[in-house]
Amino acid sequence: MSARTLVRSLIATTGALAVLSLTGCGAISSSDSGASDDGSFKLASYIQQRIDGNKPMRIKLSYHDPSLAFATPISAGMKKAGTEFKAETALIGPTGGDAAKQVSEIQTLIQQKAVDGLAVSSASSDALKPVIAQAYNAGIPVISFNTDNPDSKQMGFVGQDLKASGESQAKRLREELKGTKSGKVVVFSVDTGAGWSHDRFGGFKKGMEGSGLEIVGPVNVGNEPSAAYNTVESTMSGQSGVVAVAGLDCCSTTAAAKWVSGAKNKGSLPMGGFDLLPQTAEYLESGVINFTISQNPTEQGYQAVKVLFDFLAKGTEITGVNTGAQFVTRENLGEATVEK
Repeated sequence: MSARTLVRSLIATTGALAVLSLTGCGAISSSDSGASDDGSFKLASYIQQRIDGNKPMRIKLSYHDPSLAFATPISAGMKKAGTEFKAETALIGPTGGDAAKQVSEIQTLIQQKAVDGLAVSSASSDALKPVIAQAYNAGIPVISFNTDNPDSKQMGFVGQDLKASGESQAKRLREELKGTKSGKVVVFSVDTGAGWSHDRFGGFKKGMEGSGLEIVGPVNVGNEPSAAYNTVESTMSGQSGVVAVAGLDCCSTTAAAKWVSGAKNKGSLPMGGFDLLPQTAEYLESGVINFTISQNPTEQGYQAVKVLFDFLAKGTEITGVNTGAQFVTRENLGEATVEK
């Protein structure tokens, strides 16, 4: 018998009011109607029945674009957790980062009662807020991962502090520039419209305050590698006085690094990026990239499942998990985990 079943039995026999556990969103109980009038979370009765029947928990990770290389290690971490906790896990989401398709896919899961725990990485923070609220109100425990959505009804966040990581990237670039007080820093993003890009670029701008450097961008490059490189190339050909380059994610980093590797001033044009794909590691080794920041995507996938499973199976309070930011350079590359 689960903890929730035991408490509910005591309520039935004594008429006492019991609180099962607490999260940042309020008390938890089981209900068909979703959130209560006071905004506290009520676990859906169909999920409680699955818990009481010792059914495997169905935990879905809705990622804003599973076609990105970054999704591969997330999926690996998710599968590891699924095996460990005997949960049914799946990485879902729209190819190309289509927010409307992501919303529709999640709504279908909710309507069909096909999910017991949901983790969302938003293609668009504003677009996903209503469906996150819909899941919460339907009694489905819902968190964000990889991309935070703090103004939504998420019950927690698993991932890197995006604003802080962007600020750290800018400050490290300034160190690489060794006191340079003028010139342009060109910034690229795979999706400038995404919430995570806004947050990271906001931190980047803060880190550049007082430097005297002009920020160009962020320039949207998209997800297709050849098109991304072409965008970088056309952008850079139209600029003069560039003193540094930055990528805000895995794929804009590799696209920009490809251009830097062929530039005449290779080695004198500092570049910082994010994530550690195999190609990124090669650019670090060859000196094209000065540093990259890993956000441990495997751990993000693992922890997203663990947080939801522990809540469902054990009643553990949902809290945020910061998966951290590791600076990777040529010197410590051998100690880092490449995101294959």
